[in-house]
Amino acid sequence: MSKSLFNITLEQKVLMHEIESMEGELTPEMEAALQITEAELQQKSIAYLEVIRQKEGFNSLIDAEIKRLQQIKKAGNNVIARLNENLLSAVKTFGTYEVGLQKFGTRKSSQVIVEDVNSLPEQYKVIKVTEAADKMMLKKAIESGEEIKGVYIQENLNLKIN
Repeated sequence: MSKSLFNITLEQKVLMHEIESMEGELTPEMEAALQITEAELQQKSIAYLEVIRQKEGFNSLIDAEIKRLQQIKKAGNNVIARLNENLLSAVKTFGTYEVGLQKFGTRKSSQVIVEDVNSLPEQYKVIKVTEAADKMMLKKAIESGEEIKGVYIQENLNLKIN
């Protein structure tokens, strides 16, 4: 039965302890055991190295495949964005329409745009790890008629598919 690297190392330590206890004198048996242990260590180390290199190579293949798949995903997301833009353009041009069970139309949404968070009064800021605008509070303030420098509500038109 082949020994593990742990057992080979353990045997080597025990053998070294015996040699030290005999003040460095080697018996022929100890010398033979040292050579066997060293040969086993070298053989096992080479085997470990082969497995390590094999796993490193496999991990490199995995990394390359992940990168390839991320590129495919990015291309797919670009196609999705382009097709959504085209559908939105068609709905803007022709109005709401139905095709089979699908209804194509638009819905309005609003988004608070903050040009400079640092210029906002403190009451409209939320302190996190980084500074950010309290867009909900800003939206309420603007909708109630308050004017805040560098902040406005932008109306968006989004594609809606039922």
